[in-house]
Amino acid sequence: MTREDVDLAVEWTAQEGWNPGLHDAESYYAVDSNGFLIGLLGDEPIATISVVKYGDAFGFLGFYIVKPGHRGNGYGKRIWDAGLRYLEGRTIGLDGVLAQQENYKRSGFSFAYRNVRYEGCGGGRAPQHAGLVDLASVPMDAVESYERPFFPAERSYFTRSWIAQPGANALGILRDGKLVGYGVMRPCRSGSKIGPLYADSPELAETLFLALKAEAPAADRVYLDVPEVNRAAVALARRHDMQAMFETARMYKGEAPVIDLERLFGVASFEIG
Repeated sequence: MTREDVDLAVEWTAQEGWNPGLHDAESYYAVDSNGFLIGLLGDEPIATISVVKYGDAFGFLGFYIVKPGHRGNGYGKRIWDAGLRYLEGRTIGLDGVLAQQENYKRSGFSFAYRNVRYEGCGGGRAPQHAGLVDLASVPMDAVESYERPFFPAERSYFTRSWIAQPGANALGILRDGKLVGYGVMRPCRSGSKIGPLYADSPELAETLFLALKAEAPAADRVYLDVPEVNRAAVALARRHDMQAMFETARMYKGEAPVIDLERLFGVASFEIG
């Protein structure tokens, strides 16, 4: 894909009801500009997939869409196979809709856990916490270091772009000068999404969540994508009257990476990990 093609892929995700962020494409393309594939029938784009490479051993698959009217003709399989060839030899992650789980299993993917999207309202009172800071005031190497337990590979370029995207709110919490949690909220086609949300304790996660949510208008919707295996994260969403909308299956082809799910309260993106 060209950079402009990624905008088309994002638009297709919006049509599928995935509610992408308004400025996601720039951050996505920054990760791996060669990892976005488009299938053409003549000059018509009819299929997309992203297969971005992280480091030397990990990749993430997303944006797997065939345009309505062209489904069932084998075009999806062709772009799927091309994507897997690009990531050959790596562990591959994806967040798949439940209806596709069996297809992914046939390609060698194994179920790891579920991610659940919760929907609630914006607004509310921001908590008073002495350690709350604008994440931009924290040295970037400290932010990148803090994120490392939550993702299988280094991805500093993505993190920098994600935090700095237009309209985003990024907050951290410091304790004795050390980062103990951070979260990002970005504008989406509908409302805003909080993600990632990392914290050393459920209490710190809740402080970040409430501080970010307070920045959204009360009439807007706020979304949080929660790893279901983190019971404290699920409890956080439910405690603030958020309702489960849908879920995805986090699956891996190859050895599943070890990530710190107990401190991961919100996923950055279903499309890119």
